[in-house]
Formats: sequence, structure tokens, C-alpha cells
Amino acid sequence: MSLHDVTVIGAGIGGLTAALALSRIGRQVTLVERRTGFTEVGAGLQLSPNATRILGDLGLGQALARQACEPQRVVVRAVRSGREIGEVAQGAYMRERFGTPNYVIHRADLQTILLDAVRAQPNIRLLMGRTLEHLDQQDGHVGLGFTRSGAKREDMTSTLVIGADGAWSKTRPLIGDPRVPAFQGYVAWRATIARKDAPPELAGEETGLWLGPQGHIVHYPVSAGRKLNIVAIRRQPKAAIGWSEPGERAELLAAFAGAARPLQGLLAAPQEWLLWSLHDLSVGALARERVALLGDAAHPVLPFMAQGAAMAIEDAAIMGSALADMPHKPVDALNRYAKLRFQRVRRIQATARRNGRVYHAGLLAGLGRDLVMRKLGAEGMAERYSWIYGWKP
Repeated sequence: MSLHDVTVIGAGIGGLTAALALSRIGRQVTLVERRTGFTEVGAGLQLSPNATRILGDLGLGQALARQACEPQRVVVRAVRSGREIGEVAQGAYMRERFGTPNYVIHRADLQTILLDAVRAQPNIRLLMGRTLEHLDQQDGHVGLGFTRSGAKREDMTSTLVIGADGAWSKTRPLIGDPRVPAFQGYVAWRATIARKDAPPELAGEETGLWLGPQGHIVHYPVSAGRKLNIVAIRRQPKAAIGWSEPGERAELLAAFAGAARPLQGLLAAPQEWLLWSLHDLSVGALARERVALLGDAAHPVLPFMAQGAAMAIEDAAIMGSALADMPHKPVDALNRYAKLRFQRVRRIQATARRNGRVYHAGLLAGLGRDLVMRKLGAEGMAERYSWIYGWKP
């Protein structure tokens, strides 16, 4: 049985970025994905400067610029009245303040950019259609067992293993963390439409954020400006199944029947919605001997700071730098990675949870929130998260 150098489990955003980062420091990477092919299921995501800085360093800046959009601001409005509460400076302000752009992009477009870069690297081998079933840490290596289509068994050994297999990670319990993410009582309804089909006042070069006690809505352009990504997050007692369960359009429209007219028009535009339940799991052990966790496998983040993808990309960068600094001490390198990431991702998780409470505040708390937003102004609202956006590996 051949010995692999680094095996990355999961070819999502985090796994693809990790494979690239590790290949750039000369590691031989085997990237293993459960799916048999890549599809366009998913929605938009934000790439704040802490993420675009890393992707630019990996040589992906021009490809991102072709597919991503760069909103000039976030406009915050009240769901019911449509009244403008405040705004957050983006666009030129973000570039000048943090030295790199703040993008929004469709997940499928980012995945394609990363996948093309991965396939161009001679020291990355991509294996599809393999599901992790067994992991055993032995002296000097890790034994891995996979199942393939037709229930075929495939075994391999690897010097290091990186679990980047999502919130429902199969790697996490195999290194001694049996916890599972907990449903937080919110379901995200996701859709994309042609930008021309959106109400004209909501189709500009900006991100819209609508706040209300029972949920909130985010929308922004993606796919080089051709489409508009819409996410409506609402309180629901029951979790949806998986990432792409269809949602009943009439149910969503009824839930926001009292919304401002432009918002009602926006929510009526998509004919199909896909559901994604919001789960959370506090960060735990990030590494154990020769196995480490990355992205949602290590620390699922609620989307109320739009930092899920960025945290996985940051993880990949720190993983690469730690192994570059200590190439002959892999266990020490993974421990350094875990130590460097723990406090930051814990703070990000706490900030996202707090933002969820702020977004969905009731009448009195909402009035206080609105007052703070107006007092801070557009640049002040962006500056309060400079500790996130200004981070560098």
C-alpha cells in the first residue's frame, strides 16, 4: 500500500484552498471527495478582505475579479417599513482601508476558480466518489478506509490528514469529538434570479440587508453582475433536510406578507427556493496528532457575519504556513495551527451569534440598534469589524 503525503478529505471551498496552499509549499496532496461530480447547488457568499488577500496570494486575483462583484455599500433597511436604518461602507473604502477588495460571488463560481487552479497543479491528485469510513492513527502515519460506488473498499495510508468535510464531518468523530452541530431555530431560503427581474430600486451595485424580529433578508449581485443572490432567513421550529430541500414559495411569501412593497416584489421573483438549516457547534479540538480539522468540520459558523467561507480560507493559509515552517515536524505544525486558530474562530463564532440577536431584535432593542447604526455612519460600521477584515496570515 502506497504512502500518501497529505490527504485532504472534502473538496469544498476549504478543502480546495487547503490543497492549493499545501501544493504551493511543495507537499504532495491527495484530495478526496465524496461526490462523483461538482454541481452548481449553493448560493452566494461574501469574500471579505481577510479572504481575498489569501486568494490573491494564491494567484487567483484576476479570476476572482472576472466573476465576483464588488458592492459599493451595504444598505440596511427595516423589513416592514422599508425605512433605511444605516449603511456599511464597502467598495473603494474597503480597498483603501484594507488593501484588497471585498467581493460577493456565487459559490459555484468560486468553486470553479479553485478547482481549475487545483487541476493545474501537478502535485495535487483529485479522487472522486469516495466516502471516508475509517481512520486509524498509527506510528508515523494515518490509515484511511473509504467506500466507493458498488460498496468497494479502498484503503490508503497518509503522513497527514486534513478533515475539510463540512459541518457533518465524518473526520471529526474519528478523532474523538462525537459532538454534532445543533439546530438554531432558523432556516435560510436561498434563490438566484436574473438581475433584470429584480425590482429596479434593489438591483444596484450594493448589498441589501433587511432586518426584522422574525428574520432578515440579504441580496447582492453575483456571476459578474448577471444574477442577484437572495437569502431570506426566518425563524422556523423544524430543520430542513440537507442543503437543497425545496421550499414552498407561497409559505415564504406569506411569512413576509407585511414587508415593504419592494421587498415583497423581490421575494416574489424567484419561482424556486432551496432550504438550508442553520446549525452551530462551538470550536473544539482542531488537531489530534497527525489529523487536523478545517472550516465547517472544525467550527461551523452562523452566517450573521458572512465569515464561513473566509474562516475556511484563513484555516488553509495558516495550515500551509505552519507546515512550511516545520516541514519535518508535522505533529508540531498541526498543533501550532490549532493554537493559532482557536481564539480567532471562537471570537468569530461568538460575534456571529450576537449579530443574530441584533438582526432579529424586538421593538425596544431594535430602536437602540438603529440609533447605534446611524451614529456610527457607513465607515464607522465597517471599522468596527476591522479586526476581522484586516487580519493577515
